This record gives sequence, structure tokens and C-alpha cells, in this order.
Amino acid sequence: MDIHEYQAKQLLSEYGVKIADGGLAYSPEDAVQRAREIGGHVWVVKAQIHSGARGKAGGIKVCKTHEEVSDAANALLGKRLVTHQTGPAGKQCLRLYVEAGTDIAKELYFSLLIDRAHEKIVMVGSAQGGMEIEELAETNPDAIKKIHIEPAVGLQDFQAREMAFALGLDADQVPHAVKLIQGCYRAMRDLDANMVEINPLVVTGHGDIIALDAKMGFDDNALFRRQKISELRDKTQEDPREMAAADRGLSYVGLDGDIGCMINGAGLAMATMDMIKLAGGEPANFLDVGGGASAERTEKAFRMVLQDKNVKAMLVNIFAGINRCDWIAEGVVQAVKNIDMKVPLVVRLSGTNVELGRKIIEDSGLPIITADTLAEAAEKAVAARNEVVAGRYQPPASRDTVTSL
Repeated sequence: MDIHEYQAKQLLSEYGVKIADGGLAYSPEDAVQRAREIGGHVWVVKAQIHSGARGKAGGIKVCKTHEEVSDAANALLGKRLVTHQTGPAGKQCLRLYVEAGTDIAKELYFSLLIDRAHEKIVMVGSAQGGMEIEELAETNPDAIKKIHIEPAVGLQDFQAREMAFALGLDADQVPHAVKLIQGCYRAMRDLDANMVEINPLVVTGHGDIIALDAKMGFDDNALFRRQKISELRDKTQEDPREMAAADRGLSYVGLDGDIGCMINGAGLAMATMDMIKLAGGEPANFLDVGGGASAERTEKAFRMVLQDKNVKAMLVNIFAGINRCDWIAEGVVQAVKNIDMKVPLVVRLSGTNVELGRKIIEDSGLPIITADTLAEAAEKAVAARNEVVAGRYQPPASRDTVTSL
């Protein structure tokens, strides 16, 4: 789960990270009032969306009068910002953060991430901040310092000092940087975060070290024990399909294709999507129903996939181990009967009770296309999708059913 810049700054400030004065605004009037409360003669109005590169998209505006603050707020609120992280659809700005202007003498980069390959936390820093770290890694990898932290031991003082010196700070600034680095690490550890990024981390004209921007990401699986963090979730910034799936305990990721997928097991789901692309199609989603999918859970998954209006065909691919094919087959039949399906359905079952599962589908009398292998299922799904696109597919007679989730 991601959170907004102002939320990340508020959390980090509780761990000793210094930030500039700022306040949240939902209207131009709010923005002007925040500027008056902050004082000074320069303010920065920032769009709050879950994406980086907001500045390049026009989402950050420097203002020198209250009128400029009002105009900037009016221009940003409701605007859909498109960055390389949002995709072409962009994300809508519904709230702003008004911050005091900062006298920037130097821009740095600092972050804490989980390095899954090394099973450690990696601390990343660079004396060249304010730009995309990916670009810097390609053009000048030597400018990036990485220090791995053993989770069982935690961040050591010498590691924090080593990073502070790598950032090119003066000796009298190092203790302040060490405090900031340690605060970021404690926040990551205590709040079950999987990412803390400050870009830019700036040195002001007076020598202060301030987090001018901040991003934090959290482990969804730990939110049950982090109620305070869970309450920071902004559903307006999430894919509505993924949000609805998460609320129902399903692992779903929306994609840009038109062949809906319902599969058990993340590995099998990835393989199925690869086979769909190999057959010439494009998957509309990643959906893992898990190992214990009941008929009710299967129907929920069906409704989730078909909620995407781009879906032209649906593929169910189940390899039953802990699960059973007859359970899945019952769920598929129940779902098709309860849902007014307008697209063709391809089902491939394998594993425990596969013969019984196939018999349940055959005896249902429903227009379900079956397949024995994954390759066959993918080819039939793509062929069915092509029939729909060409206008040759005739959906079964509609039923008076409730199709809402």
C-alpha cells in the first residue's frame, strides 16, 4: 500500500526526520489559508497523487503571492496528472499539500528498500538527488552508494555514518544526517514499510538537512496489525478493480488486455498469461483465487473478472492440489448460472478429482468450452475472443440475475 507525500512526511517527522512547514488543502481557499498559516513569501503547492515525477507533469508549482497559490490550487485540483509511473490513464489530484519554500543549497537522494535477492534491507544514497534514480543508475552507477543491513542486527551507527559521508556532507552535518537516517530506518522497521524514499533530501542555505519529498510503501500483509497505517489508504488513487478484489481477499492485478483470467497459484497464473500472449492474445488481469477456493469464492472471482468491461473472453485454469477440481467446477457452474455472462468461457481443470470436475461441467449443459492442456486452453480463449471482436459470437439467452458485487 502506498501513501501520499504529506502522510509519509508526518510519519517520518515522528521519528526525528526534519521537514518543512506545510498543510493539507482541498480547495483554493484552503490552500491560501495554509499559506497564511505557514507565513513567509514563497510557497510550494504540490499535487498529492501516488506517483513520482509530479514536477515533470506540472504537479508542483512555486508561488510567491497568495493569488498565485489560489491559481495553482485551482489549476491542480481535479486535474488528471500523467507520469511515467501512472500510465496513460494518469491519476486525479483531489488534495494538495502547501509547503513553505526552502532555500536549497544541495539536493541528495536517500532510500531504504527490501533487497529480496540478499534477504536484507538495502540503504541507497547519492550526492546527486532531485532526479530519477533509475536514470542515474544507468548513466553514472558509481554515484550511487549501497549498504546492506542485516535485519537481525539492524542499522549500525557506523553504517549510518558511512552513508552520511557518501552523501558528500560536511563533518558538522554528519550527525544530523545520521539522526535522519536512523529515524527513517526505525520508521521502516516499526511500521512494516517495504520502502522509504526521500528525493530530494536537501541541505538548506543554513546547513539544515530536510526531507523535501517523501514516499513510503507498506506490506499489505502486515496492515492487519498496523491500523494507524491502514487508515491512511486512499482508494481514489487505486485501480478500482484491485481495490474491490483486495476488500474481498482476492489477489488481483488489472492489466490492459481483454482475456479475463481466473487461476489458482501465482506461478500458474504467470504461466497462463504467458501462454495467452504466445497464442496471440492479451490478458486482462492477474487473478489468483488461492488454494482453498470454495464455490462462493469462485463466484466472487468470476464477478471480479467480468466487472472489467474490456473482457471479451474468460479463461479458468485450475491445477488442483490442496484444492479439488470438483469444488472449482461446482463454483464455475454456480457462477455461470447466477451471472448473466455475455462472453465465452474456457475452462481447463487438472489435478485432484479432475474427472469428477469435468463431469460436473459436462452435465451442467452450460455453454462452457473445455480444454485438457494449458496451451489448448490459451488457444481456445484467444479464438473465442477473436469471435467476439469479429461479431460472430452469440451469447446465451440472458437471465434475470443480480450482477452487482
